[in-house]
Amino acid sequence: MKKPELLAPAGNMDALKAAILGGCDAIYLGGYMFGARNFANNFDYDELKEAVNYAHEYGVKIYVTTNTLIYENEVERFIKYIKYLNDINVDAVIMQDIGMMDLVRKRFKDLDVHASTQMHIHNLEGTKFVESRGCTRAVLARETDYETIKHIKENTNIELEIFVHGALCISYSGQCLMSSLIGNRSGNRGTCAGSCRLKYDVLDNNLKKVNTDEYNLSTKDLNSLDNLEKLIQTGADSFKIEGRMKSPAYVYLVTKLYRQAIDSYFEYGKIKYSEEDLLDLKKTFNRLFTKGFLFKEKNNEIINPFRPNHIGINLGKVIKYKNDFVTIKLDDDLSINDGIRILGNNDYGFIVTSMFKNKKRIDRASKGDIISIPCKERIKVNSKCLKTTDNAVIKKVNNEINTLKRKVKITGTLDIIEGDVITLHISDGLHNITKKGNIIVEYAKNMPTDVNRIKEQIMKTGNSIYEFEYININMDNNLFVPIKEINEIRRAALEELKLKRLEFSPRKESTYEIDIPFDFEHTMNKSIYIKNIKQYNMIKNFNFESIYMEEDLFNKIEDSRKILKIPRVLNKHKEYDQKILVGELGSVHKYKNIDTDFSLNVVNSYSVALLHSLGVNKITLSYELEEYQIEEIIKAYKNRYNKLPNLEVIIYGKEEVMISKFNILDYYNIKNTGFIRDKFKNLYRVISSDNLMYIYNFKPRKIINYKNLYKIGVNSVRYNFVDEENVNIF
Repeated sequence: MKKPELLAPAGNMDALKAAILGGCDAIYLGGYMFGARNFANNFDYDELKEAVNYAHEYGVKIYVTTNTLIYENEVERFIKYIKYLNDINVDAVIMQDIGMMDLVRKRFKDLDVHASTQMHIHNLEGTKFVESRGCTRAVLARETDYETIKHIKENTNIELEIFVHGALCISYSGQCLMSSLIGNRSGNRGTCAGSCRLKYDVLDNNLKKVNTDEYNLSTKDLNSLDNLEKLIQTGADSFKIEGRMKSPAYVYLVTKLYRQAIDSYFEYGKIKYSEEDLLDLKKTFNRLFTKGFLFKEKNNEIINPFRPNHIGINLGKVIKYKNDFVTIKLDDDLSINDGIRILGNNDYGFIVTSMFKNKKRIDRASKGDIISIPCKERIKVNSKCLKTTDNAVIKKVNNEINTLKRKVKITGTLDIIEGDVITLHISDGLHNITKKGNIIVEYAKNMPTDVNRIKEQIMKTGNSIYEFEYININMDNNLFVPIKEINEIRRAALEELKLKRLEFSPRKESTYEIDIPFDFEHTMNKSIYIKNIKQYNMIKNFNFESIYMEEDLFNKIEDSRKILKIPRVLNKHKEYDQKILVGELGSVHKYKNIDTDFSLNVVNSYSVALLHSLGVNKITLSYELEEYQIEEIIKAYKNRYNKLPNLEVIIYGKEEVMISKFNILDYYNIKNTGFIRDKFKNLYRVISSDNLMYIYNFKPRKIINYKNLYKIGVNSVRYNFVDEENVNIF
């Protein structure tokens, strides 16, 4: 069985170096543009080149995140950026936008493209889709369970990457519009505001509040250490750690833990890792841990509804508050400069700058001690205390990062033959270097050079990243060898090895070509999506070209205009003999007679062209587009392909802002439908269907002047009904 790649995050150069020291095989990072973590520090152009060279000398791969949706007016700048990444020899780019995926694969054939988790790849057919488009890797949705991963691996040839540790999105990635449509900060554009980490009330269908905890969409962090054996046995090619916005200390610790676990399995047949390192990691950052959807955890094991942020570890309990001092009985050690948080109606956190035991000032207290800390904030007795920063751990980890070195193992042979120059052969297992000295070796006139002295000297690799596993020395007797010559030949050989490890062949550019069989006529159609019989009876006499509905309703209604809408989360794909509306890439790959829904996140003309080239009839554009951007798409499409696209825009309806495998209704024992309420008292309808949770925007989108869309070339506008009970909108 092949050992999986350990893929670590890096938000800056310090984190990259920490990840390499921790033992990663590859690193994913982002530049200043087009990455889904705009709030990480990220890398500028020079830093990207430095990062690639630094990592490649260690044999570590670099994958760059270019995994946002790309608007029409950004395409030229995006391609220039990809060209730069191509030219500096990044190992792969990670992409969400299907149009840009197609463009990059055709323009830069030697550059690997990884299909981002933002592409919502969660089933076999979706994986086959990106494989058929030339992607070398599919990053599977975090919701994909290990049995499905194994099934996909057995039936495809593409590499599979899975998340094993770190923050989880409560929604399927690429399918969350909550931050975008409510706060104008798009997760699909790298600026997610973390709507799922906020407080919400949960209401049943009668608007009765049912929750006492508040952070009911906030997930725990994924931790797969104890389940790594099963994940290895799926055959997945890469194990990904989340954390591009985390500290170098966090990145180092979590990478080190998974390196220990993976290596121990392949060496001893069982998972082993340092419990001390895991405790240090918890002190550095954790939201509590979950096995996640990988192992079909129950709803109550997915979220931490009490705190959305770093909770550290339990420190103890408040036993007294008096005269601006809080007295705590400790369940863990505490030192000056540690950070603590005391939980209450309003959490109170601070750095400990002084503390007392038995009225004496101390610098350090132990588990079981009763200590007092100055605190002007009035604290309730029995309040729980957390340690959120452990200064000793920070010092220890930073000391490891600053003093330990990761070494590249090399082997060598040193030939020292009388009458010939010294010759050194070294190898890293991939590159073989031979270096000859400048001085012909002669017999010693006095004392010969000891072979052990030579071996000791040749193995002194100093501050370089290389370390000899072994070296063979073939040496005649009674020879004199200048030590300076040994040092020089070693230095020259190592320098040449470094250059070889950084060497790469320039990658050529190709032209973009695509065959689009359809040239659509311009129409001014209307369509509608409905959810029940009552809504159908309301709208059946209106002039809709298409009426989209799900299977239960579809089977009850006879209407020539009806089109089956299938789910955008599918474990298996049924066979259909009629036209369908699809919302995920697996269905695009599987079916022929299809329209595509908003959830494919189409925001540029290249995505439109790709879908039409694959036989898609009508394409629904993303909710995240404004009218001028839609016009730019249509103009670019006409100019580039000399044809008309067939586009639909949703002009009315409460948008699905989230779809999740976690079901808040089940969590609070609410049947079928309910609401969440934000701090502004906005009500978001929540519907449960097929074990999935759908959250809808608190207000419907309304494009009143939709006839302008026809004028700029849109062929169809659509109404989406959720809980509508009248037709006043028409």
